Amino acid sequence: VVLRKIVIGSLLFLVGLHAVWAMALAGLRVMNPVTTGVQIQRRIDALFHRTPYRKRYTFVSLARISPEMQHAVISAEDGSFYQHHGIDWAELQKVAEESGEKGELTRGASTLTQQLVKNLFFTTHRNPLRKLCEYTLAPMADRILGKRRVLELYLNVVEWGPPGIFGIEEGAKFHYKVSAAQLSREQAARMAAILPAPRRWRPAHMDDYSAIILARMGKAGW
Repeated sequence: VVLRKIVIGSLLFLVGLHAVWAMALAGLRVMNPVTTGVQIQRRIDALFHRTPYRKRYTFVSLARISPEMQHAVISAEDGSFYQHHGIDWAELQKVAEESGEKGELTRGASTLTQQLVKNLFFTTHRNPLRKLCEYTLAPMADRILGKRRVLELYLNVVEWGPPGIFGIEEGAKFHYKVSAAQLSREQAARMAAILPAPRRWRPAHMDDYSAIILARMGKAGW
């Protein structure tokens, strides 16, 4: 009886959380986020470790972001962005097969939508519950927000450099001293290349990976 109550209570709690997240996503269709889960995490980390921290975060519309930058991020992070509905099941199967052959997880398969959900509502800390929530929220986000808004939000909320630099506008200023609208094709590919580790990697050092991204862009017709 106790176990049943715990299970039912946990399910009701998760349903309630998803209802709150759904309302938040509906609001994000027209409102830009003031802060995110990852931004709050970085500030708390700085306080805990007593390190200097200044958040730089300027939200810009998709129209004010270089198309080259948009294409570079999709090519780098989620080549099937316009084909899937939040979860790339084909890519997941491919990763599972590769990992099974090598006996370890070879790489991730998170879509831009999953990464957006993580940045908005969670932290960078890895745990199974967060991943489960990502898989349930990503299709919801894809449906509620639509592709254009998902891409716009993603480009504006993810980290693009050392602690405190969020969004492509501030990232472009930090790395290249230009606005997001002024990023060239080469600069965009190098910016996209640092996304797996933006606090450690720098665009100037990403020769090999940026070349791969540029090749993917060309193959996609961009």
